[in-house]
This record gives sequence, structure tokens and C-alpha cells, in this order.
Amino acid sequence: MTAYAFRPMSAGDLPTIKRWLETPHVSEWWHDPAGQFELVSGDLDHPDMAQFIVTADGREFAYLQCYNLSAWNTGFGQQPAGTRGLDQFIGEADMVGHGHGSAFVRTFADELLAAGTPRVVTDPDPANIRAIRAYEKAGFRRDRLVETPDGTALFMIRDS
Repeated sequence: MTAYAFRPMSAGDLPTIKRWLETPHVSEWWHDPAGQFELVSGDLDHPDMAQFIVTADGREFAYLQCYNLSAWNTGFGQQPAGTRGLDQFIGEADMVGHGHGSAFVRTFADELLAAGTPRVVTDPDPANIRAIRAYEKAGFRRDRLVETPDGTALFMIRDS
């Protein structure tokens, strides 16, 4: 069984994040790599945003951000206090399509919920079938379509 770990991201990780954002399989859904890099790097010290480099058996392969929903609520409606939002991507192309996304998201969400977070949410593009399937395998359920600054998204929820 693969062991996943979540190391807090630092400024030293920014070259890796930049490279990952520029890969076709990431930029397909995260779009403008330069703009996304500016957002990700700009949030590095934001108190409501936690960013992680995800490892699988010690190999760095993915990015995950976990944020306080109240700071970035983009039309998700009223949620329980303490709800956290997740966004992620697998940066290493050879790790895509092997079940790692659903596995590490499940592991991370399990840890949040076990620590008392009442709800974890995410909002993939409705056309991103791979991401939606991964989130469902990680225990999230489809809730509704929502409008975000990035366009229409599928609001998905995971409760304890």
C-alpha cells in the first residue's frame, strides 16, 4: 500500500510548482500557468491557506491546497463553521491514472475530519470527469453546480 505524506510547501518548492503548472495535463484544467503560479506563490504566507507537496512513498508528485472556506467562499452558500476547501493536482505525468489522486485526497480528508473539521469541499470543472471520479472515490458527493470566478464548477462535499 502506498504511503502518502503532506509536507508544508515552502518558497524552495516554487520551481517545482511552476514546472508542474506548465505541464499539459495540469494546465488543461488549471489553465494559465503564469497566472496560476502567481496565485499559488502569492498564497504561500496567507493565514487562511495551507499548501502542501504530496509524496507517495517519499516521491514528490502532487500539490494540494487546503483553505478556510470563509476566506474564499465563491458562492458555495452557507457551510458549517470550520469547513475547509481543497484543490489539488498531480504534477508528475507518470503518476496520473493510477489511483493516486483519489487515494491521497481520501487520506488528507480523513485526517481533516478526524481532527474535527466538520466538512471538506471541492469544486472541480464539471467537464473534468477524471477529477470528479477521483473525488467520488475519495468519499465526496456531488451537490450542485456553482458559479465561481473561474466559471461553472461542480460543488462536492465530504462530511465525516
